[in-house]
Amino acid sequence: MLVLTRRVNETIMIGDDIAVTVVSVQGHGPHAQVRLGITAPRSTTVLRREVFDTVRAGGAGSGTGPAPQEAAGANGV
Repeated sequence: MLVLTRRVNETIMIGDDIAVTVVSVQGHGPHAQVRLGITAPRSTTVLRREVFDTVRAGGAGSGTGPAPQEAAGANGV
């Protein structure tokens, strides 16, 4: 696992076409919440891990078309 330190408004790139930007950080320590903005091609599915695991296990949304997106615009639109 690669571990990086970033500040608000700083971005990391994954390959040539996926950008992950730190939007905000609220709180401190183990209870802090980090908001990330992800820009990716529409063909790239972006899911939280718990949603990914549910879909992969055959839960909601599996086998009925494209994988669900986290929110409108989740792919940078």
